[in-house]
Amino acid sequence: MYVLVDLDATPPAVTLEEPDDCKRFHVHAMGARDPAVLASALDGVVIGWLAGDHAFIRTDAVRAMAGGRVGEGWADGFDRMLDYARGKGWLDDAGDAIQAHVEWDAPA
Repeated sequence: MYVLVDLDATPPAVTLEEPDDCKRFHVHAMGARDPAVLASALDGVVIGWLAGDHAFIRTDAVRAMAGGRVGEGWADGFDRMLDYARGKGWLDDAGDAIQAHVEWDAPA
């Protein structure tokens, strides 16, 4: 699964894509490569925040965006993904957000 952020939309659109895939997680930013705009988009919809070259996405926001779009076993798969991320140090200190690398459509 991944968080898609369309920076060309007004306001920027944030969606969860391929929510059934709990084996991978990243943020895909479409539009001009502008970390400030991406940070504002994530913060504006209370999804997460940027920290250097990575984003932190709130786990409750992922659950909300997946709601009604996934099968009944999804929660267990997502919890396993979070356990794996925790073991790798990819959760924030509170354990409420998962670290994700950011893929940009536009070149640097």
